[in-house]
Amino acid sequence: MAPKSDPNRKVVADNRSARYHYAIEDVIEAGIALSGTEVKSLRNGKATIGESYAGPSGNDLMLFNCNIPEYLEANRFNHQPKRPRRLLLHRRQIDKLIGATQRQGMTVVPLKIYFNEQGRAKVELGLGKGKQNHDKREATKQRDWQRDKARLMRDKG
Repeated sequence: MAPKSDPNRKVVADNRSARYHYAIEDVIEAGIALSGTEVKSLRNGKATIGESYAGPSGNDLMLFNCNIPEYLEANRFNHQPKRPRRLLLHRRQIDKLIGATQRQGMTVVPLKIYFNEQGRAKVELGLGKGKQNHDKREATKQRDWQRDKARLMRDKG
């Protein structure tokens, strides 16, 4: 179960386009296995998860294509910026996510990377189905109408 928006967590990377491209049905919080220089680079607030996704690799769930840039002060002990990173989940959760991607054609998309209250790096994963173009247009219309309606109500009264 994903946590509610908490003021104690520091969001490092946010995938804002994920909810536009995918209909997110379930949200899961996962840990992520990082090296020391990756944590330091994340603490600087530098990461991009716009093109990243999670998928199976053997018996584990991995985060692919997530860019955590090199930590400048680490020189030769640095990490590879786009290496696959292992997601830390319970076996039942891993089986559920892998089963949904294989049987139902869903995608596991990272929504946020953040540090929780204990200072641990976490990833918020969304299990979603890809939207088609007409669904995206409809969502944009609804969002614009809600914004206009709120503006009219605010100006009126």
